[in-house]
Amino acid sequence: MIAPLISFSHVSKSFDGGRVQAVDDVSLDVAEGEFLAIVGGSGSGKTTLLRLANRLIEPSTGSITVAGEDVTSVDPIGLRRRIGYVFQSGGLFPHMSVADNIGITPRLLGIPSDEISARVDELLDLVRLDRTHHRDRFPHELSGGQRQRVGVARALAARPRIVLMDEPFGALDPLTRDALGDDYRALHKQLGLTTIMITHDMTEAILLADRVAVMRSGKLLAEGTPTDLSQSDDPYVGELLGTPRRQAARLQMLLPKDDGGGAA
Repeated sequence: MIAPLISFSHVSKSFDGGRVQAVDDVSLDVAEGEFLAIVGGSGSGKTTLLRLANRLIEPSTGSITVAGEDVTSVDPIGLRRRIGYVFQSGGLFPHMSVADNIGITPRLLGIPSDEISARVDELLDLVRLDRTHHRDRFPHELSGGQRQRVGVARALAARPRIVLMDEPFGALDPLTRDALGDDYRALHKQLGLTTIMITHDMTEAILLADRVAVMRSGKLLAEGTPTDLSQSDDPYVGELLGTPRRQAARLQMLLPKDDGGGAA
């Protein structure tokens, strides 16, 4: 058996003196190279679980390992610099240019400025942003999709093995969301990343991820491929899976059918 790259073992996290149980005895392994989506409604504990992985918050009980190391035994700042993190709104520093936002982690790691500059150009190409037009712009001068692309580039700047994504595409319009999701999935494969993505959208999870974990009220209800989840007897899991099925059925009824013909 190959050891998982990320492992949560009986992890719990409570707040407000134990009165709020955000994560409740969750055990979950993520293999190297895997794309895992964690799905659940507001208050399900999915974002809390994500933030436990890079010690933005500390677990109340249980253990978390990354690359075989207990995260509590490593420097949290060093850990975060080894793990890319993409926020819902991009999370860019408004007073910094695109180039400076992307290059901030390599700069903190002491990488020479000429190497950082070359890396910024490489990443702008990778996320499909024209370096001439975007390098020196500021976040307020970018569209939502462009800011998210810069956020992805910044997360990749220090060449991490792991990327954590907190509802990265949720605030985007449908066309931009679809395109950026496809582009990130291609990057995940091209760069050999291990990705954990938080989303409330089961359709997005099924389309992008290799495996889906479902959380509710802090508990992990089920995890696996869509086929695995369809065999779950949990009513909430069934309800989530029913949503994309209902949407697909309605679209099939409402959209005109393509007869395969074309203009002569």
